[in-house]
Amino acid sequence: MAAAEPDRRRAVAVLAALMLAAFTFNTTESLPIGLLRLISADLGVSLPAIGYLVTGYGLTVAVASLPLAHATRAVPRRHVLSALLAALALASLLPAAGSSYRLLLAARLVTALAQALFWAVMGPVAVGLFPPEARGRVVGVLSAAGSLALVLGVPAGTWLGRRGGWQLPLVVVAGLGLVSLLVIALLLPTTRPDQGHAAYAATRDTRRFAIVLATTALSVTGAFTGYTYLVDLLGTSGFSDSAVGALLLVSGVSGVLGVSAVGPLLDRFPRGTLITPVATQAVGMLGLYTAGGSRPAAVAALVVLGGSLGPVFTATQNQMLRCAPGRTEIALAANSGAYNAGIAAGALLGGLVLHGTAVRQTFLAGGLLTLAALAVLLVGGQPLPRRMALTRSRTVLRTR
Repeated sequence: MAAAEPDRRRAVAVLAALMLAAFTFNTTESLPIGLLRLISADLGVSLPAIGYLVTGYGLTVAVASLPLAHATRAVPRRHVLSALLAALALASLLPAAGSSYRLLLAARLVTALAQALFWAVMGPVAVGLFPPEARGRVVGVLSAAGSLALVLGVPAGTWLGRRGGWQLPLVVVAGLGLVSLLVIALLLPTTRPDQGHAAYAATRDTRRFAIVLATTALSVTGAFTGYTYLVDLLGTSGFSDSAVGALLLVSGVSGVLGVSAVGPLLDRFPRGTLITPVATQAVGMLGLYTAGGSRPAAVAALVVLGGSLGPVFTATQNQMLRCAPGRTEIALAANSGAYNAGIAAGALLGGLVLHGTAVRQTFLAGGLLTLAALAVLLVGGQPLPRRMALTRSRTVLRTR
């Protein structure tokens, strides 16, 4: 028992470092949103050009996640995570030391590449430090840490930027990345990536993997078809600029609470903890569509929607760890890629809808896509017909 206690403390310390890294990466991704005007004025570029820093980041993560995970599948995770966090710190410090849009864009792309791989390898590493029965709870706390970025990280970065210049938050981000790097480099064992219970799913299921991946793509596309234009919707509903800011904070807090509530249930109800947030997201999207000029109804729908977005990603990540047909980090990379592709596709689809109709229609389109995700999840979860099940069993037996 005495020998096990230091190992447990080491595992907790590494988990805390991974939580800090998740928070830091997510904060970095969205930080330009709060610093748009500051960066634009200092670098002498347009606001849309600064917005491209966020769009390009998400697209890079979507495209690079799977290839990077495949290319590094044999590299010890201690080395991979140390390199990724070093890249995060360096890419944050370089633009803070200069005043060039091209340098800032290049640094953002480097950070996006690091984040694309980080989300793929972080889960198996963290889960592998603890017993298999704690898998869902570990995924839950990691997701909660990442969700805090919008509630705490971006507002804090915006506050710092307005008082010390937009470069100051980047210096803080670099410092947080270095703290995570030191802990992981010192305490995470150097082992083969395919070792440990988290390297492969307990039950490999290609069909379930495809269902969850489709659910991620459809639900995230649906969410961001409307959510991208949420500020416009709230404005047309009669909310002032200060009230909109407060409502965005309420939505973020609701998301953290949702992830915190789902995390402890992931191990006991793996299927229900995915169905419920997807259904809740549909209610929130369609609620914002039907709220019209009723501000209380809009607030209630926003709270419901905010509370579902984080849990959807948390639950799909947990499912990938349970059903991955191959290595879990490859499945997680595919899910992360689908998630970020959904963000980009949703923003594009919402813009196309908004071009010819009122902003409310973007939430109708997003709600219908979310219902399609729910249908895929429910219909796909039904047992296979007997003949198909027998064929599938024989195929599995032949491949073993």
